[in-house]
Amino acid sequence: MRKLVVIGNGMAGARTVEEIIARGGRGMFDITMIGDEPYGNYNRIMLSHVLAGETSVDDDDLMLNPMSWYGENGVTLYAGDRAMRLDRFAKIVTCESGRELSYDVALIATGSNSFFPNMDGLRDADGRLGAGVFGFRTIADTNGMLQMAQSRDGVKAVVVGGGLLGLEAAYGLRTQGLDVDVVHSPGHLMNQQLDERGGRILRDKIEALGVGVYTSKRTTAVLRDDDGAITGIAFNDGSPLPADMVIVAAGIRPNVELARSAGLVVERGIVVDDQMRCEDESSVYAVGECCQHRGETYGLVAPLWDQAVVLADVLTGNDAHAAYHGSRLTTKLKVAGIDVAAMGVKGPERDDDEFVQFYEPRSGVYKSVVVRDNKLIGAMLLGDVSKVSFLSQAFDDKVPLPAERIGMLFDLGTPSPATGAAELADDAQVCNCNGVTKGDIVSCVAAGASTLSDVVAKTRAGKGCGSCKGLVADIVAGTAGGGLAEDASANWYVPAIPMTKPELIAEVGKRGLRSVSEVFAAFAPAGEDATAKMPLASLLRVVWGPAWVDEPGALFINDRVHANIQRDGTFSVVPQIKGGVTTPGQLRRIADVAEKYDIPMVKLTGGQRIDLLGVKKQDLPKVWADLDMPSGYAYGKSFRTVKTCVGSDFCRYGLGDSTALGIAIETRFQGLESPGKLKLAVAGCPRNCSEALCKDLGVVAVGDGRWEVYIGGAAGAHIRKGDLLAVVDSGDDVLRLAGRFIQYYRENAKWLERTYAFVPRIGIEELRRLLVNDAEGICAGLQERIEESIAGYRDPWLQRAAPLSAAQITPSLPLLPLPKVPVR
Repeated sequence: MRKLVVIGNGMAGARTVEEIIARGGRGMFDITMIGDEPYGNYNRIMLSHVLAGETSVDDDDLMLNPMSWYGENGVTLYAGDRAMRLDRFAKIVTCESGRELSYDVALIATGSNSFFPNMDGLRDADGRLGAGVFGFRTIADTNGMLQMAQSRDGVKAVVVGGGLLGLEAAYGLRTQGLDVDVVHSPGHLMNQQLDERGGRILRDKIEALGVGVYTSKRTTAVLRDDDGAITGIAFNDGSPLPADMVIVAAGIRPNVELARSAGLVVERGIVVDDQMRCEDESSVYAVGECCQHRGETYGLVAPLWDQAVVLADVLTGNDAHAAYHGSRLTTKLKVAGIDVAAMGVKGPERDDDEFVQFYEPRSGVYKSVVVRDNKLIGAMLLGDVSKVSFLSQAFDDKVPLPAERIGMLFDLGTPSPATGAAELADDAQVCNCNGVTKGDIVSCVAAGASTLSDVVAKTRAGKGCGSCKGLVADIVAGTAGGGLAEDASANWYVPAIPMTKPELIAEVGKRGLRSVSEVFAAFAPAGEDATAKMPLASLLRVVWGPAWVDEPGALFINDRVHANIQRDGTFSVVPQIKGGVTTPGQLRRIADVAEKYDIPMVKLTGGQRIDLLGVKKQDLPKVWADLDMPSGYAYGKSFRTVKTCVGSDFCRYGLGDSTALGIAIETRFQGLESPGKLKLAVAGCPRNCSEALCKDLGVVAVGDGRWEVYIGGAAGAHIRKGDLLAVVDSGDDVLRLAGRFIQYYRENAKWLERTYAFVPRIGIEELRRLLVNDAEGICAGLQERIEESIAGYRDPWLQRAAPLSAAQITPSLPLLPLPKVPVR
């Protein structure tokens, strides 16, 4: 077999090897890969999610090819080593470790490096980045930022660069609770993709996250004190901006040093032909961000996938005449949680270009298209990207343009999203992050993938930024044509454990398992799954109450600190005010706390409570102590509030004492753990002033001491009138029936399944049969188990006196585990 040495283990190099193996290359080549970093191949697009704490290094969505993949596919990987020299005549690659690798074919996939503009104070005397300065390119960069962000309170960050990477870095650090400013030398953000109006809307959205934005400002220096610590940055006009850490995201440059030292032709990138072969070289190729093709270099992933396919066809002989002709760039992504899509030119360039814009700053939506000679040559979408599939096809001349151009921006005769999915061409790229086309998805279904999760696992479609998941589902459903099998794992309570929730509850109780790690060890054949930890913790609290064993990492931040994290990294504190009834003393304490801790907003909630917004994490225990009120559970997947109307005491229409019953319900079930949040209401008459008909559980007085009990209502993103479960004769009957329903929901609902989905899934007739008529004799057991949970109630805010750990409330360092670097 011929020896293939791949220099670079990033997204382009690993993808090319995947394509080669898919074409039978494992039997043609002895493949060796060299990677600077001590990992398998990972998705750099997901680093912003790691920085924001939304995923980890071990997450499957980050790791595209774990270490095990290489051995399983006959690939030798030298991770944590670096190629230092390429001898084109001896055909040897020499590594930093001293290792020498001979080759018949060499592939350079060294990617790109962060670009660091000339700034005083940026580097130390030895040329290394100074302390407190970071790029945003690698896991090591991300780890460094996390470490400094959590090293002490009040760290202030400045991000130099307002492009995609810079805004993602700012968003991640803001989520970690830092004060963040973004500095951008052009006049508006993401100027490479957006025009001035799009940049203005994006700026409004970024500033709404609590991030400061400075445009038309060039950074000339990193300011430091006598000890070398960063104190700020300086602009070209001499003005300073305070900072403790500086992240430079001012663009990327192709990593061409190895190729240049080898004597290859290098301009901006390594010059390659249409077969990705380096100029004047028969056995050295290049792909990805390091190469230059027809004068163009690319910094997006879609062209990398195109290049990988062509090179794999050429090297394996699958198509010896395959040629890469460049890429028309269509970008669809999420920037700091905001949907953005762009393609082609940003605006009209000729007098006869047609230009259609929709600009609505209030709603944060901007759309535009540019048409020339009846062809779409540019489009931009911000905030609403529902038409991106149609526009992408139009941009590639695969569908005709509507005569009324406004129809390209709104559903005025153009295909609906579902129809658009059916009409997409097979070579239309669906997932930009992982280079998956519609044809890949269709082929996967045709090859036997029987469920949506199978398709996602095998193609990786939807496992990047996630903006294409809906389209992927439409294509899979349309391709299967009703033949899509039920996903067995859809009925599992968590993805790692092949059991339904009732089965898992029974086994946990029988075996006495009280911690998440014990459950994984007993029932997860493939090992732990990070996404399963929170639902398992919820289940254990339902089964064992306060006797469950809390382990580090088992709970989301809200449940760890008993407050609701806000998008700026501060917290919301909502004290309990049962039934919306308070006292002058409570109001006085709330006002005093708001002033003492400089809480920026005090707000009345939709559930008749008072919300203190903007509390710092380290102030939480002191705020709880000064309030001296119980937790209102506005942060948890739990029983939250019972909204009430005035009821019979003051209202001339009142048929029942809704206030007293609401307080009794909240007192009884306060804080109970549940699969999703539970919001309740009690109305004193059918006029329904407290909106009881659209709550998870609602109670309405109908006279003569009788109450209607409704379940499964909703009035948020989903609107649903609750189903009538029963009419009962007293408040005690309400408490009893409510307890049965809540416990049945706790034991049988899926994780995060709200009652408005759970009730229709089970069926109201079935719920009446089980909970009202007790047809299967389960009510006594439900009553007994909910009584045990009620008896075990503990106000979590009392942990201020005895925290579960030293790091529970105080900021802690979320260090990420790093694989060991091979010894050199």
